[in-house]
Amino acid sequence: MNLTNIGTVKDILSRHGFSFSKGLGQNFIINPDICPKIAESGNACEGFGILEIGTGIGVLTAELAKRADKVVAVEIDTRLLPILEETLADFENVKIINEDVMKCDLHKLINEEFKGLQVAVCANLPYYITSPIIMLLLESRLPIESITVMVQKEAAQRLCAKVGSRDSGAITVGVNYYGTVKKLFDVSRGSFMPAPNVDSAVMRIDLNGERRLDEESERFFFKLVKAGFSQRRKTLANSLSSVIGIPKEKVYEALKAEGLPEAARIEQLDMEQLIAVSAKLMKE
Repeated sequence: MNLTNIGTVKDILSRHGFSFSKGLGQNFIINPDICPKIAESGNACEGFGILEIGTGIGVLTAELAKRADKVVAVEIDTRLLPILEETLADFENVKIINEDVMKCDLHKLINEEFKGLQVAVCANLPYYITSPIIMLLLESRLPIESITVMVQKEAAQRLCAKVGSRDSGAITVGVNYYGTVKKLFDVSRGSFMPAPNVDSAVMRIDLNGERRLDEESERFFFKLVKAGFSQRRKTLANSLSSVIGIPKEKVYEALKAEGLPEAARIEQLDMEQLIAVSAKLMKE
């Protein structure tokens, strides 16, 4: 079954009475070159189990299953289950879990489903929930080697930005704290049905497994980072004061200790400065 053929896709969707959900950000891949490349660059190989987030009609799932020992896909849309039963019928190493990945116990899932295997994540992520899913995967400290995701262009730029630059965001800090990120290739909007309004890119995050801060310090650090970037146009002192109630004077002192001005915004701090300011504020 050619799951990237538009006629085939339309026939499957029509027979199952399926319509695309804007709310779930559904754009299915119809470019036949994309999914094999994602699978090959995303650790889908012998000895690996792959956790997929969102299946569509199973185009990427099938390519992952051809290469990896096992694929477990978490799909929130119940309407896709009968379609996947048809499109993935030839693969005995695929399991579909009908849940919201943001509410799923991923540690339990990995422990139960991938015994004896190395684990990697591959996904074509909906734009509206890209950053929350990636941050969930990172902050959960799952036993995974890599996260290979297709994201829309704006999210790709944020992921690739340098910490301390204008394009950086909380997600930039997250991927650089937990590992390294690399853009693999671009994907044009015409590669999807229906076509989104922007182009996309496939990114790979390789996790380093290191812990730079203890658990409590790490939680506070990311609380600070998220608070700062939630009001990125404000000064760091103003955003931390209004979001998490840290007195501005304390923030000024922490910034001064790092040679930074009182009016510094969070996007102006590099990783080491963020960690140092966080450590000082946590002691207060």
